[in-house]
Amino acid sequence: MRVGLLTGGGDVPGLNAAIRAVVKRGEGEYGHTITGFRNGWRGVVDGHSVPLTRQHIRNQLAVGGTLLGTARYHPHADDGGLDAVLSTLESERIEALICIGGDGTLHAASKVAEAGVRIVAIPKTIDNDVWGTDQSIGFDTAVAIATEAIDRIHTTAESHNRVMIVEVMGRHAGWIAATSGIAGGAELVLVPEAPFDIDKIERFLKHRHRAHASFSIIVVAEGAVPAEGTSMHYETPVGKFGDIVAGAIGERLKAEVERRTGFDTRVVVLGHVQRGGIPTHVDRILGSRFGVAAIDAASGGQSDVMTALRGERVEMVPLSEVAGKVKYVPDELLSVARALA
Repeated sequence: MRVGLLTGGGDVPGLNAAIRAVVKRGEGEYGHTITGFRNGWRGVVDGHSVPLTRQHIRNQLAVGGTLLGTARYHPHADDGGLDAVLSTLESERIEALICIGGDGTLHAASKVAEAGVRIVAIPKTIDNDVWGTDQSIGFDTAVAIATEAIDRIHTTAESHNRVMIVEVMGRHAGWIAATSGIAGGAELVLVPEAPFDIDKIERFLKHRHRAHASFSIIVVAEGAVPAEGTSMHYETPVGKFGDIVAGAIGERLKAEVERRTGFDTRVVVLGHVQRGGIPTHVDRILGSRFGVAAIDAASGGQSDVMTALRGERVEMVPLSEVAGKVKYVPDELLSVARALA
């Protein structure tokens, strides 16, 4: 069987582990021919394919990013995009297509599946907001990087008696902010799920600096916003692909905190640092498990499904039920962050 493989959306650590698992399992167990498409769905539309063999995936397990390249492109949103996808898959004689991506890539995959293509999806996103799976590839590494950054910020914040604002990624869900904030001992964690009140933040900081300590650390997700009816007005600026402008909420919070409290305040924007570097062992293992499960599902004739971590098990869930949905941070986790302020 000829199996296609693509990685779409933002890069994350652990993608190469998934690619490697698909190739090794596909070739070794089933004798499949694996064809990679460069730069996500864009490569399928343009017919930019490359062979993937054991030789191509050697020594890739610990490498970040994706050896196939990636792009933010959704064929169903482009005139003629779906037709071009179907034409390429027919000319390449692809019998099944494995798509590794986040919400946008998986939503496109569900549309291609509706057109009759055998699709198996693998969830990856550092935001961890793909519905239906406990964890996505890339999340663990991003949290580890953010936690280390917060750890390093502590000493300089205390040395200079500063408020340090650490901005992390998270457009719609604050998984990175909540988990790294708890792990790194931040005083405040601000996430999209719980719009904040700047007046309460002002009172908290003044009380803390008067009664407990001379420094504070605030972790804020890029998609965090003030609550309606509160004294801070802010509209989230976005780029042409719907991505939030890095540093926007961090800089705005800095200005508000300094003006309201008089405390010396600085901003650290982690941005794309969270996506890069060596994947943790957790992401290498998860990527490997998802890759094996995906090629097994495709070889067994399954379609319109996604690999999902459910507790300790990797299961297949209907892609149509998860595509386009957001998995938000549960109240229990946010309660822990608030309790430890």
